[in-house]
Amino acid sequence: MEKNKENNFLYKLFVEKTNDVKIQFFRYLFVGGFAAVVNIGSLYIFKEFMNLYYLLANVLGFVLGLITNYLLSKWLVFAKENKMNGAVEFTIYAIIGVVGLGLDTLFMWAFTEKAHVYYMLSKIISTALVFIWNFFARKALYILADKIKKDK
Repeated sequence: MEKNKENNFLYKLFVEKTNDVKIQFFRYLFVGGFAAVVNIGSLYIFKEFMNLYYLLANVLGFVLGLITNYLLSKWLVFAKENKMNGAVEFTIYAIIGVVGLGLDTLFMWAFTEKAHVYYMLSKIISTALVFIWNFFARKALYILADKIKKDK
């Protein structure tokens, strides 16, 4: 009996489609963590091995991380909230991403150039700050879409 409860809990926590904000945020931590590895890892590769300027490398890494985040979030975090046209959803998500990229680049520049923090540490701090923006902006997108759909 206990095993069944535990399996049911794990199923709800990791698999079942849900609108529960706490579960979504928990899942988003995993998705965001994986996307952050793609983002930060790409930044490092572009900067250290391809000798790109750190802010350009940051933009390229951010875009790769954003794509990873979008695909995994759509599949795992916000699967139940898939109520809008895919092109419209991606366009709005891209706008949220561009704002996130602007914030990320600003934070990277400020921490690296003004506070003289090593660019990789700047990236980690920036990623944590932008993570919060991305989750709540994306959640608001789905709440708004649901409201519009109900009002029709």
